Amino acid sequence: MTDQQPHQFERGTDGPRVIVAGLDGSDSSMRAAAYAAGLARRQGAMLALVYVQPVLPAGAALGAPVADTTGEVAEELVSEIRKATERMKDIWDVRWEFHTFRGDPYNGLVTAADELKADAVVVGASESAGHRFIGSVAIRLVKAGRWPVTVVP
Repeated sequence: MTDQQPHQFERGTDGPRVIVAGLDGSDSSMRAAAYAAGLARRQGAMLALVYVQPVLPAGAALGAPVADTTGEVAEELVSEIRKATERMKDIWDVRWEFHTFRGDPYNGLVTAADELKADAVVVGASESAGHRFIGSVAIRLVKAGRWPVTVVP
């Protein structure tokens, strides 16, 4: 029997330690968060729920209170998550954190996954027709090839 050298990418654990789930308030993102919560529970991993606050320079230039609006969305998401967690606390025990990042969804999720040292990323399938032309966040994450990515319909 020979001693094997650990691979450079190995973090010394079996299974994921941190699972990042992208949230934007859509039905598919909420299903993705629920799926990621199940994964985190079964694996004993930390669930990092991430909302990326969009930066809309055009709206800001027109005087629209963009930061206030996206901040309200983040607060509503946290409130919904806390309520769901409270309802399920006697059934499921999932460690979770909520993070907000600013920017476009793809770059925000990449930044979040890098900073949180994610072992997996879970996102909802795109519900926008425009993504056929510019590519969905999920497809861009898969093409980046930096983490296992699960796309939930």
